[in-house]
Amino acid sequence: MPSAAGPLPATHREVRLAALPDGALTTGHFEVVSAPMPRPGPGQVLVRNRLMSVAAVMRPLNLADHDGSGLSQLLNQVGDVMMGPAIGEVISAPGTNLAPGTLLRHYAGWREYAVLEAAEALPLNTAVLADPAAYLSQGFPAWLGVVRGAEVRPGDTVFVTGAAGGVGSLAGQFARLHGAARVIGSTGSREKADRLIDELGYDAVVIRGAGPIEEQLRAAAPDGIDALFDNVGGEQLQAALALARQGARFAIVGALAAQMSDDAMAQTGISTLTLILRGITLRGITLLEHLDAVPEYAREFGRALREGTISYPYTRLTGIDQAPCALVELAEGRHFGAVLVEL
Repeated sequence: MPSAAGPLPATHREVRLAALPDGALTTGHFEVVSAPMPRPGPGQVLVRNRLMSVAAVMRPLNLADHDGSGLSQLLNQVGDVMMGPAIGEVISAPGTNLAPGTLLRHYAGWREYAVLEAAEALPLNTAVLADPAAYLSQGFPAWLGVVRGAEVRPGDTVFVTGAAGGVGSLAGQFARLHGAARVIGSTGSREKADRLIDELGYDAVVIRGAGPIEEQLRAAAPDGIDALFDNVGGEQLQAALALARQGARFAIVGALAAQMSDDAMAQTGISTLTLILRGITLRGITLLEHLDAVPEYAREFGRALREGTISYPYTRLTGIDQAPCALVELAEGRHFGAVLVEL
């Protein structure tokens, strides 16, 4: 990552949400605009963003707050600058001990420069994760769902939905590291299925659109599954329940089937009697409730990357103008692994 040099520009570029999607997401739902250069105050940090993550979960949702959950208040609104993880280089940090040139991880991506509160920025520890790009992986939710959610154990048969995305591509590998005997994934194309098997060590893959998911999963796991890492929900969660063994553990990490549809609050019908009779555990996983696990995850991920027992697949694009297109392509299922944009 090259270092910033010379005087600061008067303006910088940022990506704003221009309209909420009603149907398919397009680049027309975003606008890349010039904005005045932000200025840090005491205790704040000005960073030049160098690398940012784009993930399918960032897709804006046209969500009416009809259920009273307050969820819509947490989402991007029209006119907002999009948010997401980024690596930024410190330009100035008055009143802090952060030196210019320090690389930080933060959540004010989708813009070339950002002002952060010093407490919001995480300096990179390259002794743990040598490649700064690894700090933008979705490895933590992958590890968390495997270790604390599904509690994967030696000998388990594990099903990972959405296995070719930024989370799923790591979840299957973490499951193997924690002793899974058989790892099955789901994805949307034969090409991605082949890559999951050939490059990431999946034993079998079910393909969305290639026939009923339950039938495909039954062929891949005729003796059933012990654990589910679920990014998707919907039909794939239902299929996993049909194949669940006694005492199966399910980690619910994402809901992409609903988020990528016109109804982000869509429900999935399940049999509560099945849950009871088979002693199945369904556990929703949110990162904020497990921040104590970050050091353990980082040590394991860093060690696995160094030893070559896990790989971090990602696509790197160049230029902030590429970010809206990258998100649209992710929503269409056109990328394998994570997507990073170099600024």
